[in-house]
Amino acid sequence: MLREKLNQALKDAMKAKDTRRIATLRLILAALKDRDIAARTSGDDRTGIADTDILSMLQTMVRQRRESIAAYEQGGRLDLVEQEKEEIAIIEGFLPQQLSEAEVEAAAKAAVAEVGAQGIKDMGKAMGVLKAKYAGQMDFAKAAAVLKELLS
Repeated sequence: MLREKLNQALKDAMKAKDTRRIATLRLILAALKDRDIAARTSGDDRTGIADTDILSMLQTMVRQRRESIAAYEQGGRLDLVEQEKEEIAIIEGFLPQQLSEAEVEAAAKAAVAEVGAQGIKDMGKAMGVLKAKYAGQMDFAKAAAVLKELLS
């Protein structure tokens, strides 16, 4: 389970006194706890969110850091750029191998065929199939662009 891997990684980082890794893992676990609490208050009786939701959360964290890097580069804060890059590397260590652009395109074509999508109005159905099959393995913003191109 991904949750256990994160907790074990935090313990290992604390033993190694790796401050950057400790801080990043604590951020991840805090965000995870927030999501768990939100799920509990919405009536979900599970002990926590599913691994697919954790993967989605990690991808969001990577995307946020990439956006921060662009802002820091514009502001000339290269020290913060390096910090964000280190955090991305740590977070990506918990994500499965990402699909290449060709693999994303092939998966999108398969999803379109599976749901019988005819036009842009069927894009949501195809995205649902992709999210179910490839959680954590692809950037769904890029997949949406591929689907839009296929269905236009």
